Amino acid sequence: MSPGSSWRWFLGAVLVAATLAPRTPAAELSPAQLTQSLQLKYDSIKDFSADFVHTYQGGVLRKQLTERGHVLIKKPGKMRWEYIAPEKKLFVSDGVKMYSFVPEDNQVIVGSVPEGDRAGAPVLFLAGKGNLVRDFTPGSAEVPAGFPSTARAVKLVPKAPQSDYDSLVLVVDQPSFELRGIVTIDAQGGRSAISFANLKENVGTPDKMFAFSIPRGAEVITDATR
Repeated sequence: MSPGSSWRWFLGAVLVAATLAPRTPAAELSPAQLTQSLQLKYDSIKDFSADFVHTYQGGVLRKQLTERGHVLIKKPGKMRWEYIAPEKKLFVSDGVKMYSFVPEDNQVIVGSVPEGDRAGAPVLFLAGKGNLVRDFTPGSAEVPAGFPSTARAVKLVPKAPQSDYDSLVLVVDQPSFELRGIVTIDAQGGRSAISFANLKENVGTPDKMFAFSIPRGAEVITDATR
């Protein structure tokens, strides 16, 4: 996957920084109720960590790639996606700047975290300013391939058109109600799926985990140099 594609996925995937624990079983909730419960649960989460598996299937070229790593998220707007296999990569947001680093290329892509209404729904949600109920229209969805058949899925279509994806599918476990993963579909038919394991929330992750120092000698690409 190209650095640009990975970077776009990085922004979209942070929509899923939550687990779900409503009193009503997920099987009995409508898509709208499930979305509302997820938003309420997300509002109570300050930080979380998890192991992840990210699978991407290209729409036009039909490429397929599976990667693994560990993620840390902390409000407002801090995140650290560390890929460990098959290639080491690091995506970091300190709440102000976003960094994408591929050691093999010795290249760092630097961007600013969009502010306020200039950001799309995924970034707004990451920063604690977005809202699944307000920004998306929920609908029924089948549990995507690769996730437990006992899970429950909800489809979310952004109310404002997004350039990087057409819809999202959130996958929720039953009966634990943990969020198992997210699937995004783009206009070219590309499918990006991320599944979570060993998820821990509100553990007090220190801010230093979201600090990034540009390695000596690395090529730096910014908005001004693109």
